[in-house]
Amino acid sequence: MRLLLTGAEGFTGTHLRQAAAQAGFEVCALTGDLQDSAAVLSQVLAYQPTHVVHLAGVSHVTLDSPLQYYQVNLLASLDLLDALATLPQPPQKVILASSANVYGNRAISPISEAQPPSPISHYAMSKLALEYLSRPYYDRLPIVITRPFNYTGVGHDLKFVIPKIVDHFRRRADNIELGNIDVLREYNDVRDVCAIYLALLLEGQPAQTYNIASGRTYSLRQIVAYLEKLTGHQLVITANPALMRANEIAHLGGDATRLQADIGQLSWRQIEATLEWMLAAG
Repeated sequence: MRLLLTGAEGFTGTHLRQAAAQAGFEVCALTGDLQDSAAVLSQVLAYQPTHVVHLAGVSHVTLDSPLQYYQVNLLASLDLLDALATLPQPPQKVILASSANVYGNRAISPISEAQPPSPISHYAMSKLALEYLSRPYYDRLPIVITRPFNYTGVGHDLKFVIPKIVDHFRRRADNIELGNIDVLREYNDVRDVCAIYLALLLEGQPAQTYNIASGRTYSLRQIVAYLEKLTGHQLVITANPALMRANEIAHLGGDATRLQADIGQLSWRQIEATLEWMLAAG
């Protein structure tokens, strides 16, 4: 089994690359600029992958240049699908990583895939556009769409809020600036997310969309309290208006009933175990 993995050097890709190798896949990392369609086609034809997970893209929700979302998350991804569609033997599964941010603000959570998307950021809109524009490839490629809810772990960039908070506790800083600490999010473990990707490569149904979600949500206030308990250290939290998003989603948790029906019982680590892992990594 040859797995073509885009974004292999990124946060999720680093963990998935290791997990896939342990599961028996020969991992072929797509290298270079995803926007170089000729280079992408050359590598796809050279690798002849049996499976594909497309993780590469612009992932930071607050990026200042909206055009970059569409250039990378949408147009470059369509170039990848064009390349895969030229293979003499189509891959057995092609997973495209979308995002739970496509749901936007919902009055009720957890959210199922039956809820109509309502993106409120360019990042989310670029992901939803990829979902829709991948549909013409369904007759040629066994595409599976994933909508992961928030997750974290060792190696997550400090520009994201959970590693930022963990880093402050590790350094025993006196204070931290945060935005809205009462919004509710899932903060799942990247290792569990990678295990689900591997299961979907084998059991995911083509032309299907899956939430990758535990249904468990936490506020940043709760995360800080967990870390205070784990470290015995206390932080003074300062609210910074610059870190508060104008279109903040108040509650974002997912319903994974469809996922569980197709790949079986899900297993999620406790949030405390993820935070301890991150603290210990230094």
